[in-house]
Amino acid sequence: MTTPNAPETTRPQPAPTGWKKAWLLGLVLLMAVACFIAVRQYFDIAYLASFEQQLKSFYVSNPVIVLAAAFVIYALVTGLSVPGASPMTLVMAWFLGFPTALVLISFASTTGATIAFLISRHLFRDWIESRFGDRLEKFNEALEKEGAFYLFTLRLIPLVPFFVINNVMGLTKIPTRTFWWVSQLGMLAGTAIYCYAGSRIPDLQALSEHGIGSVLNRQQLTQITIALVLLSLFPIAAKKIIAVLRTKPA
Repeated sequence: MTTPNAPETTRPQPAPTGWKKAWLLGLVLLMAVACFIAVRQYFDIAYLASFEQQLKSFYVSNPVIVLAAAFVIYALVTGLSVPGASPMTLVMAWFLGFPTALVLISFASTTGATIAFLISRHLFRDWIESRFGDRLEKFNEALEKEGAFYLFTLRLIPLVPFFVINNVMGLTKIPTRTFWWVSQLGMLAGTAIYCYAGSRIPDLQALSEHGIGSVLNRQQLTQITIALVLLSLFPIAAKKIIAVLRTKPA
């Protein structure tokens, strides 16, 4: 009597070898350089101002194409850590208007952040662990203790660069899903502030010639600065309030 063959177990795929990671890293760097070269002129306000009416007309005629292209470009620029996300946010908010830009940039920036997070995790984590394992372990312990609140706090602090958070978090043990939804929530308020500023731009020519002063007056700039400071202080205050409530006897 023959016994049925035991089901084959799926063996885990081996991790990429050093040379494969080197090739992948080279490919990522090549893509980042190509992306920067392709879009750098679109960071030049004076260049965009010369095509202002044509851009507006094309958007009216082809909204789906423009929105899809804007999403992909923003996600690639942020995902490959190409500098220029802030001016691109202002320009897109001027071009698309506040509500549309807020939704598009919010999801595109989170998509880009997750791409950068995954690149860091799969290309650099093993190398960092082999050399700075003790320090990274302590960071992981702090992250496990604070939970997603730690990442949420970092997202609300304007002084911590966007690309630094993405790449550092990729070296930790935080799940990708947690990284995505916390980033989506934590970056929303800051994105709204930038989109508001961009939506106030009357035209790119004025912005090119006179700077941000032609869009926002001193009082509005002060209000935005205060809003960013309050955003960075909110998670600290919330943490202290929660700690007091936990220690308060019933």
